[in-house]
Amino acid sequence: MQLPQRFNPVLALLGALLVLALVALPFVRVAPNRLVSGQAVGFLSLLAGPAWLLAGLPCVLLLAGFIRQRRAALALVLVMSVVLVFSLLGLAASHARAVSQAEVSLARVSFGAAFWVAVVLTALIASDALQRLHATPFQKAATGFGMVLMLYAMLASGWCDDLSIMKEYANRADGFAAVVARHMQIVGLAIAFTLTIGLPLGWAAHANSKVSSAAFPVLNVVQTIPSIALFGLLMAPLAWLAASWPVVGAAGISGVGLAPAVIALTLYGLLPVVRGTLTGLQQVSHAQIDAARALGLKPLAVLRHIAAPLALPVVLGGVRTAAVAAVGLAAVTALIGAGGLGSIMFEGLFSNAQDVVLLGVLPIVALGVLVDGVFRVLINLAAGQARPQA
Repeated sequence: MQLPQRFNPVLALLGALLVLALVALPFVRVAPNRLVSGQAVGFLSLLAGPAWLLAGLPCVLLLAGFIRQRRAALALVLVMSVVLVFSLLGLAASHARAVSQAEVSLARVSFGAAFWVAVVLTALIASDALQRLHATPFQKAATGFGMVLMLYAMLASGWCDDLSIMKEYANRADGFAAVVARHMQIVGLAIAFTLTIGLPLGWAAHANSKVSSAAFPVLNVVQTIPSIALFGLLMAPLAWLAASWPVVGAAGISGVGLAPAVIALTLYGLLPVVRGTLTGLQQVSHAQIDAARALGLKPLAVLRHIAAPLALPVVLGGVRTAAVAAVGLAAVTALIGAGGLGSIMFEGLFSNAQDVVLLGVLPIVALGVLVDGVFRVLINLAAGQARPQA
């Protein structure tokens, strides 16, 4: 049976889950210190006076799934979803401020399950609205940039300073930028080495089937090795090299630190880059290659002017996969002394401090989303340039 055109099952389901999460799950937790889980506080118990209007937004989003999906209605859903996210953040921050003024300074207010579930569901609602509005990549990027500016304004105003996660940030504010820069350094070096090795290897696999048959089994095996095990396998050889060759040690290469982290992430990134390069080159039409050769172009010129531009969108897709994975895997490199945001994350895990864990995890998620968004734009641009030539 076909659903009526006016019915949006995705929005209706997400809206129902949103209402259920806010009603049934704890919205924030109040604890006397950072090491105690604290007492759960529900969403409805925080509403007083005009704040009760906030309870209507999830209900409106639920009901919006049953009305005709015109552009104006979809735009309103998008706006309401953005307003809801920041309203929930403001509500939690207001309660944290009230607790901080009433309790001792060590009291902590942390986000509960309802807050995180609501944020995820609201993000899905906004994404669905953008898709149904057929938003361009620029419009999607502008929406995301606007939300980042709104979040920055809230944080810069000090409105959220009494939240537990912001207190943890204040304790580490002096070195936090250096930790983020270290994380980006690990990822940047790994991607640079991955491209240096992976792109020529993908081209060689396309040019010679023997290279493909030999390379992919090895790359597939590398992907199956757990990251901790791979770090362990690299530590002994690198430590031996540093001890045997003083020049190697003087260059900063040792069994722990940056070197094994970059090497491991490079190895993990090779498979998607090589696979993407091979697939992209295989999709180039033989007729176009033959026509270029008939015009007298040499093999390298054919690769540069014909094959590479046409294969670029698929190649960038492989690089995008490797880059996003590297952002996440770089957190584990903190276990071998590489530093980065993983050091904060593991500090929270070892001390059983949830907000310290989040302080390390949330920037990693943000970096992953940023890297993914940048590569999406690059892929769209490359596809647009390649389409007229096709």
